[in-house]
Amino acid sequence: MTGFSYQLYSSRNFPPIDATLRMLAQMGYGRIEGYSGLFMDDAGLATLEAAMEETGLTMPTAHFGMPQVQDTPGDVVALAKRLGVETVMVPAIEDRVKDAAGWAAFGKELAEAGKPLLDAGLGFGWHNHAFEYADLGTSETPLQLIMAGSEDLKLELDLAWVQVGGHDPVAEVQHWADRLIAVHVKDIAPEKECVDEDGWADVGHGVMDWPAIVAAVNASSAEYLVMEHDNPSDHARFAARSIEAAKAMGWTKA
Repeated sequence: MTGFSYQLYSSRNFPPIDATLRMLAQMGYGRIEGYSGLFMDDAGLATLEAAMEETGLTMPTAHFGMPQVQDTPGDVVALAKRLGVETVMVPAIEDRVKDAAGWAAFGKELAEAGKPLLDAGLGFGWHNHAFEYADLGTSETPLQLIMAGSEDLKLELDLAWVQVGGHDPVAEVQHWADRLIAVHVKDIAPEKECVDEDGWADVGHGVMDWPAIVAAVNASSAEYLVMEHDNPSDHARFAARSIEAAKAMGWTKA
């Protein structure tokens, strides 16, 4: 166990990246999760690498866009190996409105795109938002249809987006317990609060049922606990208050 992870997308509006990593290390985070925007230019990538080496933070998981994985899988593999990434997650697609057949087809497309990564020894999977819980008029959710694409697909479950999508995070963790690689530890503000932060809250300061969620995640195969806030007005406040609250929750994965 080497500590909580932190999705660097939470700090995208607070450059520079090296200062962010120093801040996270000082707060007690042990891991970070990258996203594709960080990997777009050589100078930024070099800065990220140097900061990881300086702080000792590791990046076992990272988000890459579907086009990157499909069109340039060799580049994704090379970059993942360079940064020490063990599992690549695709976090979303632009076309988020499909019928059941469309989501089933996408699940197969996702699985096919991941084959070169699996062949290279990487893990590969999907990261949800709320659209995977749209009502299709069938017994299966879009997420179930996506994950049916292959048993090799791993899942990084965003706990708060599950709740926003109208489903129970505990039930979803239990349903996917054997296929979870990570969870996004995210909180939802009480109604009409944190409007300037799109209704998200610092972890432990919102409405999520953390005792029940923690127990379910502890019993699952999830290896990484990734803090995230989609739009914090102060990333230092979010990072500090969230890790402080999370440490008291009884996680066994951090």
